[in-house]
Amino acid sequence: MDQQVTLQESLETDSAMQAQSTQPATWSDYLHLTKPGITISNLMTTFTGFWLASSGSPDWALALWTMLGTALVIASGAALNNYYDRELDQKMKRTKNRGIAAGRIHPRNALLFGITLLLAGLVVLAVFANPLAAVWGLIGHIFYVLIYTPMKRVTSLNTVIGGISGAAPPVIGWVAVTNNMDMSAWLLFLILFLWQPPHFLALAMLKVEDYRAGNLPMLPVVKGFAETKRQMFLWGAVLLPASLLLFFHGNVGYIYLAVAAVTGLIYLVLLYQGFHTDDDIAWAKKMFGYSILYLTIFCAAVVVSTLVENI
Repeated sequence: MDQQVTLQESLETDSAMQAQSTQPATWSDYLHLTKPGITISNLMTTFTGFWLASSGSPDWALALWTMLGTALVIASGAALNNYYDRELDQKMKRTKNRGIAAGRIHPRNALLFGITLLLAGLVVLAVFANPLAAVWGLIGHIFYVLIYTPMKRVTSLNTVIGGISGAAPPVIGWVAVTNNMDMSAWLLFLILFLWQPPHFLALAMLKVEDYRAGNLPMLPVVKGFAETKRQMFLWGAVLLPASLLLFFHGNVGYIYLAVAAVTGLIYLVLLYQGFHTDDDIAWAKKMFGYSILYLTIFCAAVVVSTLVENI
């Protein structure tokens, strides 16, 4: 009986959303449903794993299929995340104009769109790369859509769990080439997993009022800024040595080692400054920006160092 009531309420909510706007959905609405910024950043790490596994001499056709399949799976996760969060998105200023929340995209269409993207992505990875790449695509998708997304409503640990899905793309790139999970693959997974909590907790600090309005138990909401900054520092402190381990187990050279050491130390210094800042929001904005810069430099350092090592 409860399930029937819940289903009825959901259908009524979907109908209300559809009635909110008389504007038809555009291709731009469907594009934004896939969160292209997140998709592109994840493809950057996918290519990094692919390049490293290829020792700087990639099969470009395989690279293209791997990137396409990964992009489709990630885009599917974003679309289904938007579908699941459609009621929640209406409560937050930064998300209330999304296609589903604003009523331009019918929830049913978003669901079918997301499922279609997932199936297409898995087929591309399995057929043109290998089944292990498709398995890792599915692992990342499951953790993002079926575990992380519902967990956002119940626990601040959602950020940590979500890190598993965010750490899958470089592994997809690696196994697409090697069809094997060796130490380098696990280190790529570990580095991306450790990078995500400081990155997303900085964003959570910036959007704390939105999350509070949405009644989401993000760490800054339930524990405050002081505890959030402490945890960000701890994650960053583990990220530094983990990133250096890739020098000993991956096909990278001293260029990578130097860059990883310097950028990691800078990250730690900036994170430590958070304990003494007078403006938490300004500091969080700086940390969010540096986390993106750190990831970009990390990927570039892997590519350049691998290339130099194999000249």
